[in-house]
Amino acid sequence: MTKRIEKDLIGEMEVDDSHYYGVHSQRAIENFPITGIKTSNYPVFIAAFAKIKKTSALANKELGELDAKLAEYIIKACDKLIAGEYHEHFAIDMIQGGAGTSMNMNANEVIANVALELMGNKKGEYTIVSPNDHVNMSQSTNDTYPSSIKVAVYEYIDTLVAEMNLLIKSLEKKGEQYKHVVKVGRTQLQDAVPMTVGQWFNNYANQVRSSIETLLDSRKVLLGLNMGATAIGTGITANPAYSKTFDKHVKDVIGKDFFVMKDLFVGTQDASGFTYVSGGLKRFAVQLSKICNDFRLASSGPRAGLGEITLPAKQAGSSIMPGKINPVIAEAVNQVCFQVIGNDTAISFAAEGGQLELNAFEPLMVLNLLESINMLKNGLKTLRINLVDGLVVNEKVCQHHAENNISIVTALNSYIGYKKSTMVAQKCLEENKSVYQVVLELGLMEESKLKEVLNLNEMVYPRR
Repeated sequence: MTKRIEKDLIGEMEVDDSHYYGVHSQRAIENFPITGIKTSNYPVFIAAFAKIKKTSALANKELGELDAKLAEYIIKACDKLIAGEYHEHFAIDMIQGGAGTSMNMNANEVIANVALELMGNKKGEYTIVSPNDHVNMSQSTNDTYPSSIKVAVYEYIDTLVAEMNLLIKSLEKKGEQYKHVVKVGRTQLQDAVPMTVGQWFNNYANQVRSSIETLLDSRKVLLGLNMGATAIGTGITANPAYSKTFDKHVKDVIGKDFFVMKDLFVGTQDASGFTYVSGGLKRFAVQLSKICNDFRLASSGPRAGLGEITLPAKQAGSSIMPGKINPVIAEAVNQVCFQVIGNDTAISFAAEGGQLELNAFEPLMVLNLLESINMLKNGLKTLRINLVDGLVVNEKVCQHHAENNISIVTALNSYIGYKKSTMVAQKCLEENKSVYQVVLELGLMEESKLKEVLNLNEMVYPRR
């Protein structure tokens, strides 16, 4: 393998000439062998960086700061990254010191070397296209890195929302399939009043729907970019018109809703917006985990538990107990949710831990945000395909539980009063009889009226 010699503040270093990254990236690879999760694992982050760099090149070109021909090659290189090319050359660990400088320089070096080759030059000829002077013109890590995080997370949420909508459809389809089945509702794990399976699954669908609204609303805080802030927010090294010009081009390159913030200091040091988005992810994780808990509990048994539903058999459940099937899909998604909740805590600490004019801990924030979105997206897909779509409601079990449910005595409150209804419930428990039997034995209601009042199908909706 041929090598090229590159030089930085620390000194000279050999870089494999097949690599499009340079000396800064090479040092970061050696310095931060932390998680094993490379930036190339998240193409959306690389593409976001390329979009920021492309927009900056357009702004600098319009302002006459960057040679027009040079700008065009930088833009072409950025377009290749946006299209998914050269991502294997982003080999730095997602966790890195320096507030993201390594990632910013990785992007600068790859873009510069791609541009050099497009121009017919060799990689490393930085006097022609410089990673710092040209690709990074009017920028610093302190504005490109947080801005790229915002773009990446904003766009990545769309992939999660798409999976959430698919899960909603599956839940509603299951609810429609079994809408005629009445089951026992439960509070504090004790028998409560009846409900339909349709109500059960539609409730879950609506919980997911509410989290979509939360996520789409919360991500709006990511639209404000701090491009032009450079080091801390003063705009040092940038043309006074740079931010305004960037704002114009960003709407074409990334999206019309993105804009450059008025107070660039805020965008440089305040990372609380990431905690807001993470909070939306955590909220959904809490909802989703509870839903998985319900599936596991409702499927418990099959003979010594609730047994109201049967989950698809996906693998043998025990190395010692023949025939045992475990709710492995729900358990896996539970663990996804636990991780997302933990990620939110780490993001909160990282956002709080910033000092003065910069937050140095954004690498942890972007890793955890992207990981949370990715894990939830993948978890939802397996939950939908491997559990919800194949779930079977055990109608006879539901019917048996519902008919023998003492809590249906609640429907008698309006007719015989709470005190007598309590007496009925106690007698049912003591003598192991149904509500219907005890009410007739005590002569509290006529049989025709009792049949009307204790109609399970009517009991699941409001009525007089």
